[in-house]
Amino acid sequence: MSAPGSPPAYARVLLDLPVGEVFDYRLGPNQVPLAVPGAWVVVPWGNAQRVGLVASVGPSTELAEERVREVTEVLADAPVLPADWFAFLGFVAGYYHRTLGEVALPALPKRLRTPPAARARGSVFARLRRRPLAGDADARPAGAVDADAHTTRPAGSPLPTLNPDQQAALAGLREATGFRVSLLHGVTGSGKTEVYLHWLAEVLAGRPDAQALLLVPEIGLTPQLTGLLRARFAGVPLAVLHSELPDAERAAHWLAAVEGRARLVVGTRLAVLTPLPGLAAIVVDEEHDASFKQQEGVRYSARDMAVALAARRGIPVVLGSATPSLESWRAAQTGRYRLLSLPDRVHAGAWPRLRRIDPRRQAMVHGLAPDTRQAISDALARGEQALVFMNRRGFAPVLHCEACGWLSACEHCAAFRVLHRDGGGAGSPARYRLQCHHCGGQSRVPRACPGCGNVDLGPLGRGTQRLEDGLRELYPQARIARLDRDVARHRGAAGEVIAAAHRGEIDILVGTQMLAKGHDFQRLTCVVVVDADSGLFSADFRAPERLFALLMQVAGRAGRAGAASEVLIQTRFGQHPLFDALARHDFAAFADAQLAERHQAGLPPFMHQALMRVEARQLDAALAFLGQARELAGTPPEGLTLFDPVPMPMARLAGRERAQLLLEAPARAPLHAFLRDWLPAVAGLKGAVRWQIEIDPLEI
Repeated sequence: MSAPGSPPAYARVLLDLPVGEVFDYRLGPNQVPLAVPGAWVVVPWGNAQRVGLVASVGPSTELAEERVREVTEVLADAPVLPADWFAFLGFVAGYYHRTLGEVALPALPKRLRTPPAARARGSVFARLRRRPLAGDADARPAGAVDADAHTTRPAGSPLPTLNPDQQAALAGLREATGFRVSLLHGVTGSGKTEVYLHWLAEVLAGRPDAQALLLVPEIGLTPQLTGLLRARFAGVPLAVLHSELPDAERAAHWLAAVEGRARLVVGTRLAVLTPLPGLAAIVVDEEHDASFKQQEGVRYSARDMAVALAARRGIPVVLGSATPSLESWRAAQTGRYRLLSLPDRVHAGAWPRLRRIDPRRQAMVHGLAPDTRQAISDALARGEQALVFMNRRGFAPVLHCEACGWLSACEHCAAFRVLHRDGGGAGSPARYRLQCHHCGGQSRVPRACPGCGNVDLGPLGRGTQRLEDGLRELYPQARIARLDRDVARHRGAAGEVIAAAHRGEIDILVGTQMLAKGHDFQRLTCVVVVDADSGLFSADFRAPERLFALLMQVAGRAGRAGAASEVLIQTRFGQHPLFDALARHDFAAFADAQLAERHQAGLPPFMHQALMRVEARQLDAALAFLGQARELAGTPPEGLTLFDPVPMPMARLAGRERAQLLLEAPARAPLHAFLRDWLPAVAGLKGAVRWQIEIDPLEI
């Protein structure tokens, strides 16, 4: 309670809740000086304690006095978060139609969001601040930043020389003053990363408190990239932010970034929501990648929010890719973004030769055609590496009974449980299990068919585990390693596979898209794509774009050191125009053709969309809720279309039935104006359902 005679004070607190923007709490007299906007507090919520952020402080509340609870603690040792950060997150919350607390609190490291009662008492913030960062040990404060050369380099290490195309791209980036979006379109192996690093070095050299943010799509890319950054930017404190760091380490790096001690910040999508006081430049590498779209909670696009952040801060942002998203490509065509091109590889040499292998009417062995097997053998005979790509992990996609046709369906999802193998190495017996890749549910492999009792069950199709077995049988002398999510879930395992490949200790790499992005294997000359047809005829209009980008990335791993190389794609549809463009390494032709189709069909980027998803125990309940929501819309404004509610493509997930309703408009403004009026009305509907709205959905 407040001291007698002292005026009452109330803090309006942000919490990670989908209801209410702020929640009022009473401040004690000793808390009032500390509870400034941006301060961290612990407050009661129900029977638990939550960490929140102070949005504002005032002398009154609209709630009845007996309903107002007291702030438990003000975390005085926590950094006060700046007003411009709250303003940016307010924009994010408004754009995605969520509460500010739902955006702000998940952006904080888990270690710092845990109430003190649940962790050791004491100054956790002070303890984390004492952790050193890469670059802290260097005696030079700005260390390797050379203002004359505009570069950052480790002592005694010469900078790589840029070729004329790279120099032209760098000159284009130098011209950016204030806010500007540059799309750096460079073919695989063209040296985009080197252009980024030269530019970021100049940015950091220009101001002693300058910070730069480098966003990457995948955690698997982070160790390789951070190793390069630590070598190149010796003496410049570096913070790394991604979800697989230990909680304490992630919190320490976050604090260093927030306090400006870390001048270079590299991270995955969540890093874009980190408050950086000296932010002067942003790079989004592989900007097309779907991993930049958050799939839980607030479904924001880190790429789009990086552009929005740069606009608010008045700084340049670079989007880089060999296969830009069609949204970014269209923006460059219309002049909203500046296009910078790297049309050739850094190392002289021919592009990988693309061969289309039709697997029909061929003597397939372990899923590989004769020409494919021979190409791998030839690469191994030359002492070179091969990469065999299949974007399907596990041993086999499904377990099958030939007697009655039973398939290993997931009881909780409209999908199959995938056959996985555990163990089986170094003399240990292999164990098999069934796992759903959607809900995570697992079960033992049945001894007999649940449908007819047949004991002769077998795998149908193949995944990376079964493909690896086949390769070991075909090439018993080769050193073979697999990289997929099953391998990468063991801490450090993915990095070790990549490092071993760079050391020349692996002859054949087999795996999923984790091998397709950002890796620079100097001895790799043969790339094989086992099944390239899955994305050609999907109902998803974005499937061709994703497939082309993936195949271009996979193919781009070959011949990066200039040696003759080839890419073999096993496909039943070798005459498809997508493969023609791929064979010519002609992204522009592919993108322009796709944009023409999208324009004719009225699809993004020529249309802006929002998707309402509903989950319920019964599909009828989900569809009924969406029907009521559609009725609340009445007659939509001209140009805005609300489609009928329909089941989602995977209608059942984790035991819940799912349906969706699509909204679209030719411009963002009328779509968002409609949503601002409509969503509060939808929130008042009754029903045992869970619903959410997604802006700019990537999957429909």
